[in-house]
Amino acid sequence: MTGQRLYLIRHGRTAGAGTLIGHADPAPLESGTAACLEQSVGLFLHAVISSDLMRACLAAERIAAWHGVAVRSDPDWRELHFGEWEGQSPADLDDAALSRFWADPDADPPPGGERWSALCDRVARALRRVGPDTLIVAHAGSIRAALCRLCGFGYAQSWAIDLPYGVLVTLEVHRFEPGGARILALQP
Repeated sequence: MTGQRLYLIRHGRTAGAGTLIGHADPAPLESGTAACLEQSVGLFLHAVISSDLMRACLAAERIAAWHGVAVRSDPDWRELHFGEWEGQSPADLDDAALSRFWADPDADPPPGGERWSALCDRVARALRRVGPDTLIVAHAGSIRAALCRLCGFGYAQSWAIDLPYGVLVTLEVHRFEPGGARILALQP
């Protein structure tokens, strides 16, 4: 991908908002799916890709149908797996363990969960399969991993960017390497 636009949309709000959803797959709210479609109106797209989780797939299918393009599901765009913490509210977890995880999710992943580096590796693989003018419907974690890979951000820097449900991130990609892209817009 050289000098091309890449669009990343975080899936819309779900029934499980506020918990560590990860690989669990609560249904998206209709308002959340509609918000994702609204973000895509006016974009020029060749393809739509989504995480294979329903909360991303439903928005991706609607967006692809609106734009008259193909949609492809890719499990490498899934959210970080939170292991034993799946579906839990952060308020219900051990504060010390949660703090260690947020400080260094590679050294202190959730019990039975995925390391940050594993998520970054998955997303790097997925990015190699992306063509020009593609929109990807994914999750906050996988979008942060893409920003780390393409913009050269560190883990902490990726958390300085607010990624609410339905946010559209527009990137201009010149090289598939850290620092090879720049953020053109964030539309909440």
